[in-house]
Amino acid sequence: MSIRQFPENFLWGGATAANQLEGAYNVDGKGLSTSDLLLGGTHNVPRQLTREVRPDAFYPSHEAIDHFHRYQEDIALFAEMGFKVYRFSIAWTRIYPTGSTSDGPNKEGLAFYAALIAELKRYNIEPLVTISHFESPIALTKAFNGWASRDMIEEYVTFAQTIIANFHNDVHYWLTFNEINMLTRPMGAYLAGGMYVDDTNRFISPDIDSTQMRLQALHHQFVASARVCSFAHGFDPRLKIGCMLAYRMLYPLTSHPEDIALVQTATELNNFYCGDVQVKGRYPYFAKRYWRDHDITIDMEPWEEEILKRGTVDFFALS
Repeated sequence: MSIRQFPENFLWGGATAANQLEGAYNVDGKGLSTSDLLLGGTHNVPRQLTREVRPDAFYPSHEAIDHFHRYQEDIALFAEMGFKVYRFSIAWTRIYPTGSTSDGPNKEGLAFYAALIAELKRYNIEPLVTISHFESPIALTKAFNGWASRDMIEEYVTFAQTIIANFHNDVHYWLTFNEINMLTRPMGAYLAGGMYVDDTNRFISPDIDSTQMRLQALHHQFVASARVCSFAHGFDPRLKIGCMLAYRMLYPLTSHPEDIALVQTATELNNFYCGDVQVKGRYPYFAKRYWRDHDITIDMEPWEEEILKRGTVDFFALS
């Protein structure tokens, strides 16, 4: 019996996020992101958020595994493992320290990612870049309440255009947002949306969560993603832009119709709501039914439907 193997062009590799491994949270002009204000925790001590950096507190993102200074040896290990692709994210605040694009990009930040990408290419590892991976600039979060505001769209699009224009010759695969569908869940208000909704400095709890606010923030991300897709396809037709979801398999507790219906609704909201918009370019029928049933009104500019229609993705990714 012969052993079946993956085809030669199969991209086998691994994935990280800037806030998970880079460290150097304030080196070479990098500004603070939401992840830089997230404290560490244990199995019985919940992680908490702070408004400012506490000098005596432990923030995992501040040092992480110091990939910023050790990326060469890390990539050598990736090559030793046989990686053909490496997915990583570019920290928004390493390129635009406050998130605002008015002052121009941080040259040191661009230089770091240029060196990282060059090292990957030296080992023939295909880079796959996540543009936004749970680290909104804290300055924009405080100014706008993050993605709850339409003002985030223009800043994000300019950031994305900057890195695509700088790295498009070597990076052909891009993801606009990591696990964009996290905004369908309460904890996504901070992780994916970069939003503060109260002053408790803790993860968002269901009693203060606003589904209306989260789905409005998600709409702003859809528009931003679609605009980046359209830009990338026009700027360099070789580029492939994808969406990325945290996919969950859900099963009913019993065969009772109410349990079946509950799982169907949860599956639609978690797994299909975002995918349909980004792949098909329009909101599905069940999204509009969910809005109606939960008294949600999405503030949508007249031209945004056309933006969503034109800015669909090339591939679908999931975790």
